[in-house]
Amino acid sequence: MQEFIVSTARTVLSKYLLLLLALLLVVTFSVLVPDTFPTVTTARSILDAMVIVTILAIAEMLIIIIGEYDLSIGFVVGLLHILMIGLIVKQNIPWPLAIVLVLSIGTVIGLVNGILVYYFRINSFIATLGTGTIAYGLSNWYTNGQQLFGSLPKGFTNIYSAKLFGLPVAAVYVIVITSLAWFVLEYTKTGRQLYALGANRRAAELTGISSRKIVLGTYVFGGLIVAIAAIILASRLRTGSVSTGPDYLLPIFVGAILGSTTINPGRPNPWGTVIAVMLLGIGISGLQQLGAQFFVVPLFNGVTLILGVGLATYSSGRGGNR
Repeated sequence: MQEFIVSTARTVLSKYLLLLLALLLVVTFSVLVPDTFPTVTTARSILDAMVIVTILAIAEMLIIIIGEYDLSIGFVVGLLHILMIGLIVKQNIPWPLAIVLVLSIGTVIGLVNGILVYYFRINSFIATLGTGTIAYGLSNWYTNGQQLFGSLPKGFTNIYSAKLFGLPVAAVYVIVITSLAWFVLEYTKTGRQLYALGANRRAAELTGISSRKIVLGTYVFGGLIVAIAAIILASRLRTGSVSTGPDYLLPIFVGAILGSTTINPGRPNPWGTVIAVMLLGIGISGLQQLGAQFFVVPLFNGVTLILGVGLATYSSGRGGNR
């Protein structure tokens, strides 16, 4: 009986440690700042901050699953949200058509990343850092270093501000994208192929899995998700700024990597990614309400990333030993 209890406790801690830590942080900050933290306003603020990060972290998670990385995501979401605003206010393009164009551009950028990684055999760190830097340069060129703003149609701003079934529509986006990613990864042949390729590419290829299709397809789909996030971001901010995108780079890596330590320990997974991003949001919000200085946010993200990589490596190694 004692062994059963110990085994059950270990399983629960292994699968739900991050969720328990998130709940612990909620309780801790509620005690330390009872007047401001345990409020609806704080909950909305955390949700508002984590929507874009979560969607981008899901895109990064898919790339990590196949054993690659994408350093361009922060820069690309910056470029695409700028283009979304610019196409409407500068080029006077109807916002539905502008959305189609931004989705197409995001998909093409993802395809370019995939081609560089698969066909040209460029290390994914270098390839995506290069395309990301190009995207950053294009952002500066398009805006001339200035913020883009102007009158935006109500239909476009409702993309972020509307409610659906009583919920903020932004939360619905996260639930839908995460659920789709979870279903594909857990219940389809494609999901099994992604995990197999990431675990051992040569062995996966010997079983008949096309690494070309998986690598290119994953980067393309990742680019599409980034474009979706950019459209939501543009609707939320209603301005285009060059400095916006790069700030997402570290949090999305933290979410994607730290997420592999929970729910399904040892491998990246969608719901683990959501919990990891939620943990970040709670921690940062609580520290800010305690009066932490502005530099605490990057410090918190950096420390969490290091811990996440360590825990992910340990979980993966432990999983391989069983």
